[in-house]
Amino acid sequence: MAMVPNCRSFILAPVSMLRTLAAATSHRHKSTSFCCSIWNSDFNFHKKNSSRAFSSDSAASLAVTSTPSSPNSMRHEEYGRLLPCPAESFLPRIEHLVVKDGGPVLDFITRALNLPPLYVADLIHFGAVFYALVCPQPPSTATPEEIKLYKEVTDPSVLRKRSSIKGKTLREAQKTFRIAHIDEFVEAGTYVRVHVRPKRFPRCYEIDWRSRIIAVTESYVVLNKPAGTSVGGTTDNIEETCATFATRALELTTPLMTTHQIDNCTEGCVVLARTKDYCSVFHRKIREKQVKKLYLALAAAYVPCGVMTHYMRPFRMAPKVVSKDFIKGWNLCQLEVLECRKVPWPNALIEKKFGIEDFNWPSKEFAYECKINLLTGRTHQIRAQLAACGAPIVGDSMYTPAAILELASPEVNPFGKYKKQFKSEADRECAIEDWAAKHGKEPGVAIGLQACQISWDEGEHLYEAGDPWWTQ
Repeated sequence: MAMVPNCRSFILAPVSMLRTLAAATSHRHKSTSFCCSIWNSDFNFHKKNSSRAFSSDSAASLAVTSTPSSPNSMRHEEYGRLLPCPAESFLPRIEHLVVKDGGPVLDFITRALNLPPLYVADLIHFGAVFYALVCPQPPSTATPEEIKLYKEVTDPSVLRKRSSIKGKTLREAQKTFRIAHIDEFVEAGTYVRVHVRPKRFPRCYEIDWRSRIIAVTESYVVLNKPAGTSVGGTTDNIEETCATFATRALELTTPLMTTHQIDNCTEGCVVLARTKDYCSVFHRKIREKQVKKLYLALAAAYVPCGVMTHYMRPFRMAPKVVSKDFIKGWNLCQLEVLECRKVPWPNALIEKKFGIEDFNWPSKEFAYECKINLLTGRTHQIRAQLAACGAPIVGDSMYTPAAILELASPEVNPFGKYKKQFKSEADRECAIEDWAAKHGKEPGVAIGLQACQISWDEGEHLYEAGDPWWTQ
């Protein structure tokens, strides 16, 4: 079956026809736009109980059909079960649906998307299915046809007939919640989002989780998180997580809870709460800056000791763009390099084991292991700041390509050494998009970054992760 890159679709329509939409994001750094071609025929579905319309974050072209192009057996063969975890990876696929006739959510999705019931049950178990009482607002790029469909199902005369949304504002009714049970009832008009291809974490099944436990107390567990795993899960996968697998390894009856995050590609100390009360306690300690974190970073070039300051663009998506100069509205990023020592570059066997990609870095005889005190805790902060200084983290496939370009041509970074003067905010945004597009993709498994130590209450509680992967 042919896959559309970053494909997303949305279902919503009159009974008389099936409207199949194809959506593809133009670039993850740029706002999405319509794909100019119809989906592969394998993406055409029945009109029963659902119909298809705009994408909530991208737009698409429209096709009309009345019957599926492929038999059920082909679809059921492709979508068997989520476990065991497949070795190969799949491109994301998200379906947006609006229920025409109420009923159990499992039956609705099975019929609407022509998927096997067991596969749909797995998706619900993974936390990959969401609902809202009312369909969300379409994007500004939506077509007139899509706007029309949205207006039909959110017309006040239609909404007034639904007792489930009485007393709620439209914004409240459009809030999404995760479907937790296969037998949950979805009424007519309900919006359903299905992450048909959730992000997977095969590394979870390769780890001896019991050996990664650093400490167990009545209130919390400290885990040496392996690289290539998620602490608390993703939007579409709350099953393959450190919290879940650590809970099973310790044979606990109550699931462990996430108190803070580190990147999937980072290894090291993570604190998991055993109770809701301690989860709140630890969150408060973080807010009050009582928690201290030290990191080991394996940089591709020398990093001078001292405090490093940048300002990070307040944008949710990666890569994170930083500037050495103050920009109003951008977030302060500070870290302190405590020491930096020359070490051998990881050998080929270690690089292969941890999925370290080769970017033709100019010198791979030595790397530089830096001990870093994180003063502010921004997403990707250490990775973005070190790359901005010409010393990207070994294996960081997102920030290294841009760092290599900047070393060859410093002027390509509008916020670097030869900073650009912008005539307008629109000019600045265009430069940001161009610079972000020069970055790469998120690492597959590991990068040279370890949360080597975590402490709180003035060092009363202090834990260390042990030797990082690059010393193995």
